Amino acid sequence: MKTFADYGIVIPAGRAGEIDVTCPQCSPTRKKKTARCLSVNTELGTWCCHHCGWSGGLKEGQRRYEAAWNKPRYRRPAPLAEQRVDPIVDWFATRGIPRSVLERNRVTAAKVYMPQVEDTVLVAAFPYYRGEELVNVKYRTRDKHFRMETGAERILYGLNDIDPKRCVIVEGEIDKLSLEVAGITSCVSVPDGAPPPTAKDYSSKFAFLEADEELLNTVEEWILAVDGDEPGQRLCDELARRLGREKCKRVTWPSECKDANDVLLSWGPKVLRECIENAEPYPIEGVFTYLDVGPRVRNLFEHGWDKPVSTGWEELDRFYRVRPGELTVVTGIPGSGKSNWLDALVVNLAREHGWRIGMFSPENQPVEDHIARMIEKYVGAPFYDGPTERMSAAEMERGMAWVMDRIFWYLPPEEDEWTIENVLSMARQLVRQKGIQGLVIDPWNELECARPRDMTETEYISQALKRIRQFARKHGVHVWIVAHPQKLQREKDGNYPVPTMYDIAGSAHWRNKADNGICVWRDFQDEDANVKVIVQKIRFRQNGRIGECEFKYRPSTATYTEVRRMGSVPF
Repeated sequence: MKTFADYGIVIPAGRAGEIDVTCPQCSPTRKKKTARCLSVNTELGTWCCHHCGWSGGLKEGQRRYEAAWNKPRYRRPAPLAEQRVDPIVDWFATRGIPRSVLERNRVTAAKVYMPQVEDTVLVAAFPYYRGEELVNVKYRTRDKHFRMETGAERILYGLNDIDPKRCVIVEGEIDKLSLEVAGITSCVSVPDGAPPPTAKDYSSKFAFLEADEELLNTVEEWILAVDGDEPGQRLCDELARRLGREKCKRVTWPSECKDANDVLLSWGPKVLRECIENAEPYPIEGVFTYLDVGPRVRNLFEHGWDKPVSTGWEELDRFYRVRPGELTVVTGIPGSGKSNWLDALVVNLAREHGWRIGMFSPENQPVEDHIARMIEKYVGAPFYDGPTERMSAAEMERGMAWVMDRIFWYLPPEEDEWTIENVLSMARQLVRQKGIQGLVIDPWNELECARPRDMTETEYISQALKRIRQFARKHGVHVWIVAHPQKLQREKDGNYPVPTMYDIAGSAHWRNKADNGICVWRDFQDEDANVKVIVQKIRFRQNGRIGECEFKYRPSTATYTEVRRMGSVPF
């Protein structure tokens, strides 16, 4: 194991525990070269810089490995000094917040190092409690610089104030205090605000929902009162998706106000309370009004369709790209590599766009074998010894941490039936807890045994695909189903013909109800031949078009490299 000195980190003699030192990555390039912006935990052997974000551990892959496999080990901040409100009372008064509200919420003044200004300054300290345990502290300067305790758990601010009958969610601590001025104490704030519109991987922003899931599940009605800007609306939609739209109402602020504190200052506590009381339910699914759809149609006219995401293969993007809320059916002759190719697509989506994927894949058992194959695709080196040099132990650890942080395997106990209801129930929990954007069902025939005796196979497939599509649209999850074709006759050259979606066993509904259809085909008579990915159906033209592209398959890592055509451009 390396030492801190190997990374250029200087630990003062006799110091231990959680300490602040200069950062070898950024301090030498800054005006204040002595700024102690690097928090180091000498016991865990980890560090994190509040200025440049550099983090790591003495054991390679340590931080990511622990986060993926073990329950996170959060540190608890030191108790705050005796509450001192006087230095910040006047400033909060300019925001409409009186001393009594500050004292009830145990807001206090403190002097801490703030990386944005590279100095120790006077700040307002917002303590985050779970019961009487101090879990985290957020520090804020007057000019809106923020910092939270390093290595501490992110939870909702105001967790102890939740009333199971109804609770309001806002986007900042001052908004929560503003609602208390309006007489509403059952209110919590998200710890990190809204993710920026360009954020790809923001699932960690919602870990607070999982941390106190049991308590949050008791709330009968949520009032979403976040900021009225674009990031706030994105936060609002994601909270509703995870908490359940049927339990949520949303607040509309007056046109000149962005958040609760703006309303308090501009209109007073009475109007702020009325905004909360007049919150409107999320639209009933399937019923659209001008108020619900008008802004979206206007945005569509001005900015065009929301672009689907890239598959990670530019050649394939000309024909097929991925959009949340849709259903893609993947077929192919057994042994053609359709499951393997879909695994590679999942890794691309997780790597390129930060997607998290639920995986129901009973044929790929035991699960550790499937994980090993995913690690190969991520690392780009074989998992086992062979003609090609295998990955190192450190690469394996990093790859395992990455895969387990983004892909979630599900397999019901053997005594339970493998039904589509079980799979979708699991997926709903993963939407809430992990924020998955994709779900793989591979293969379909493992679920066919659940068909009632008095129902034909065609009727069963039709109803099941309807439920899957409803789930996909409601929760904004892209679903892939791997479905085998019926038995096909070999052609004269010994190969099987390319199966169409009408050749999938059981029903023509596979072609009719899918949003997208893909066939993976290879020449079984030529081991060196390219693998063809044939896009046979695209429902929405903004996602692509019918066509095919070829991939070179690398057996040592089960990965695919696209074969570029001359003059081809991404879709």
